[in-house]
Amino acid sequence: EFESFEKLKVWFGRGHRLLQFEPRVGGDVLLEVDHEGQALRYGGPVKVFAPPSELTFENDWIPNTGWLAPTLITFCLTPALGGTLVELFHHSIENVGPGADETHAGFEGGWDTRHLVVLKAIVEGTTVDAL
Repeated sequence: EFESFEKLKVWFGRGHRLLQFEPRVGGDVLLEVDHEGQALRYGGPVKVFAPPSELTFENDWIPNTGWLAPTLITFCLTPALGGTLVELFHHSIENVGPGADETHAGFEGGWDTRHLVVLKAIVEGTTVDAL
C-alpha cells in the first residue's frame, strides 16, 4: 500500500508523519517523528518502487547528523496463506559509521504492531480506531 502519498500517509500516521512521497524511483520520501520533545525529519530518495510488492528508500536525518552514508528502509508485501506477508527491513546500518550498533539498538523500538494493524485495515478496506 505504497502506491500513492495518500495511502502511505494513512499507514505512516501512526507514530510518524509522512510529509512528502513521490511514488517513483528517484522521488523523495520525507517523514517526521517526535523524539524527546523535538520533531525530527528523515528520509531520502526512492531506490526501488515496485508496487505492490516493494518500496525501498534511503534514510538519513535532515539535516545529516554525522552519518557517513544513509541507511535503507525496505517494505516488502508478499501474498501468503490467503493474506499478505509484511516485511520491514531497516538495513545498511553500518553506513552510519562508528556507533552503528547503538544506532541500530535505538531503531529497534521505533516500529511496532500499530503499523501492521493500520496496514491490515487499509488492505481490507476497514477503519481503524485511533491508536
